[in-house]
Amino acid sequence: MNREQDLYPPIKALLERQGYTVKGEVGAADIVAVRDGDDPVIVELKLGFSLTLFHQAITRLNVTDQVYVGVRKPKGRTARRALKDNLALCRRLGLGLITVRADGTVEVHCDPGSYASRKNKAKAARLLREFDRLQGDPNAGGATRHGIVTAYRQDALKCAAHLAESGAAKGAEVAKATGVIEATRLMRDNHYGWFEKVAKGIYDLSDAGRDGLKHWAYSWEQPG
Repeated sequence: MNREQDLYPPIKALLERQGYTVKGEVGAADIVAVRDGDDPVIVELKLGFSLTLFHQAITRLNVTDQVYVGVRKPKGRTARRALKDNLALCRRLGLGLITVRADGTVEVHCDPGSYASRKNKAKAARLLREFDRLQGDPNAGGATRHGIVTAYRQDALKCAAHLAESGAAKGAEVAKATGVIEATRLMRDNHYGWFEKVAKGIYDLSDAGRDGLKHWAYSWEQPG
């Protein structure tokens, strides 16, 4: 299926099996389906998801609540993730979603309808904990080129800075000096490769750790 019009026959057949009379290119709509006593159904077609497709579909909501977007079903792992994300977007916008496979198989992933968002209290709590732990405001919103500074990275930098100044030390000593309660576990896990174990319970700074202190200096030395 390489053209938008290739999507039309299988979607038309699906709607006709449900008792609709279906016509293509009616006014500004790609597909219009009518059945006695029901609101008309509109389907907007595109080979893939796009902002234009969603703009068109939202505009059709001025005519009827029964609006679907119809796309060629994407393939591959990344495409499946995109399908999941766009399905969630359709649900939030009150749109239905139909996909068509290369063999003409049609799948209705969701029907149009109002969406009630359910808040995830656990995720909200994690977000606020990270906010409270993060020292200062090291990340420019939307900027990721340099890398995101997390509270965990700031704790690692505090431990690294202490070792750079004092030399190898026990985890308990690093925790007391830096205020990083989980200093021993953090250095043992060595997520960034900044630490090296030199004896039981004693850690020192690696070459990568020294580079890390230079690279991330701005991210934790500012006031809270």
